[in-house]
Amino acid sequence: MSQNQLLFTPGTLWERLKQQTEYALECGALQPIPTEYEFVEQDNIRFLVRILSNLSRKDDAKKQQKKKKAETGKDFNPFLPYEQDLFVADISKTHLCLLNKYNVVDNHLLIVTREFEEQENLLNLQDFQALGCCMAEFDGLAFYNAGKVAGASQRHKHLQMIPLPMVLDGERIPIERAIATATFDNGIGVTSEFPFRHALAKLDSGWINSPVDCAGEILASYFALLKVVGIENSDDKSEKQSGDYNLLVTREWMLVVSRSHESFQSISVNSLGFAGALLVKNQEQMKIIKEHKPLNILRDVGN
Repeated sequence: MSQNQLLFTPGTLWERLKQQTEYALECGALQPIPTEYEFVEQDNIRFLVRILSNLSRKDDAKKQQKKKKAETGKDFNPFLPYEQDLFVADISKTHLCLLNKYNVVDNHLLIVTREFEEQENLLNLQDFQALGCCMAEFDGLAFYNAGKVAGASQRHKHLQMIPLPMVLDGERIPIERAIATATFDNGIGVTSEFPFRHALAKLDSGWINSPVDCAGEILASYFALLKVVGIENSDDKSEKQSGDYNLLVTREWMLVVSRSHESFQSISVNSLGFAGALLVKNQEQMKIIKEHKPLNILRDVGN
């Protein structure tokens, strides 16, 4: 993909995202899950813990998916075909943007492959080109739940992106102070503040000015991080990963965490957990987080 193959006009995606969000709310296609939140601090990290007010919509949708699978013998894919009212923009010949139907965070964007690819496939050049084009449009945190153990709920390959800061009365990203303590060797960083296996890379802030041209460098960094945490990698886009992991990307850095368990007791953890944002269904789960402490939970589900 070259710059002239970008299918939306640069500088328009944020307004388009807000407009489609408003429209999708009005017509009922977008069904936000309301939450309240509080902060739980451990070792200089102020974790943002959201508690869901109502999960019935998403639970009903999951039941419908299971019913369709039982009737057809096939997995239901919400991205093929996608819901037109959730469509935000075409990015390229290989990717498009959709709203996250059951969003917890406002303006939650999905970066989806047009053709079916497995969520357990390694990311490729086109994925990072599409991601970079979106990250050039607004300051956000992108993430990839690579596999079911890493929190993926759909098999169709999709990256996700939320605007920053996560909440107005909190830090831009809860883990940023820990990220700032990382030490680097040959371009690979680690921080003693994370008690789980991880690898960090700094990104040249100029990459978002030419995201298509710089995607190869970002891809190379991604493969290097995977190797450090023990995930086999290849530039063959059809090859599956050797283990599940979470990927976090900002304009300044990229973090990979390998995974061993999808949940701690009853609490599911996806990529945002490693950014310092956890999600619980009820007060019982909130109590578990306060008793066991967030970093200890992340260590347990990490590798």
